[in-house]
Amino acid sequence: MKGFMLFIAFMGIATLGGQEISETKSSVSFTIGNMRINTAEGTFTGMKGEVDFDEKNLKTSSFGVTIDAATVKTDSEKRDNHLKNEDFFDVKKYPTITFKSSAVVRSKKEGYYIAKGKLTMHGVTKDVKIPFTYGNKTFKGRLKVKRLDYGVGADTGTFMVSDEAVINITCVTE
Repeated sequence: MKGFMLFIAFMGIATLGGQEISETKSSVSFTIGNMRINTAEGTFTGMKGEVDFDEKNLKTSSFGVTIDAATVKTDSEKRDNHLKNEDFFDVKKYPTITFKSSAVVRSKKEGYYIAKGKLTMHGVTKDVKIPFTYGNKTFKGRLKVKRLDYGVGADTGTFMVSDEAVINITCVTE
């Protein structure tokens, strides 16, 4: 019985490091080329998950993040609806976009870290590296994603919509 109580106490201490993501303060924004002369901008909200980040012990740090794909918003309701349908994100079939880290390391660039892990979008999982900074309970990261690698949108020769999107992440913990 004493051993069991110690186990329960240890599990409680072990989970104290994790912090919940603030769904209202966190967001993901993106830019993507449109018709090779314009840039479309948009956001996702609905970020949930848990972060366990220790600058002094990165080996124990981890990210588990989920974004509601149906929260995609641009400056056009018509475009938003199109992005949600089967042609792009197919939010009924693939309601979430997730990132699960496998390692967190210091970057060679001062003040930066890199979260390595798996990004799953539209039913496809790929290894990614997300460079980020941290301060005041806020993580800011940026990465480039090729949408066709994830099967998002038709391959129209990338004239109408560029293949590469730049993604900016602001993740605030509570």
